[in-house]
Amino acid sequence: MNKFLSLLGLCKRAGKLAAGEVAAEQAVRGKKAFLLILSEDASKNTKKKFRNSAAYYELPLAEIGTKEELGRAIGADMRSIIAITEEGFAKKLKQLAEDIIENRTKVGED
Repeated sequence: MNKFLSLLGLCKRAGKLAAGEVAAEQAVRGKKAFLLILSEDASKNTKKKFRNSAAYYELPLAEIGTKEELGRAIGADMRSIIAITEEGFAKKLKQLAEDIIENRTKVGED
């Protein structure tokens, strides 16, 4: 999880993400987003809205971390949704998120 959050911070410093509902929605509608990162503790409405957006615009979506973890990683208050606006960052973050989720599932199977 640390690698994921560190890369998210680097992405922020590079100016390649849109954080928060309004900014993320604008990035998605403007077809500038390559990946959506949704916090696990986001509200039901936020989850539904961005799951639907991801499906409609055919964007990958990773549900990972808490609002506090995501916000801290980018040097901001709590964030429920982050849109990654650079393809290279998006691919690496997606891969790291999948690895984290897969490892969590394996641990739970024992």
